[in-house]
Amino acid sequence: MSTHEKIRQYIESNLVTFDATEAEFTDDDNIFEKGFLNSLFAMQMLTFIETEFDLTVDNDDLDLVNFSTVNNIVRLIEKKQKGRSPA
Repeated sequence: MSTHEKIRQYIESNLVTFDATEAEFTDDDNIFEKGFLNSLFAMQMLTFIETEFDLTVDNDDLDLVNFSTVNNIVRLIEKKQKGRSPA
């Protein structure tokens, strides 16, 4: 499963909506502005990202923009993975 697919699946399984037809979004839609997610979910997503992708999100990365769209989240993950030293 690709990074995009993992992030989308996680978001879709945690959407804060009561109508499935309202839950449609693209990889560039701001998931917070659409009202799907809240600050508690942002913290849960941060834990998921760090665990699932075995990385640490630094305080400097804790900008809502980095977590606002699927594409932004994937870019952050890829940036963090590229910045790792080989083991």
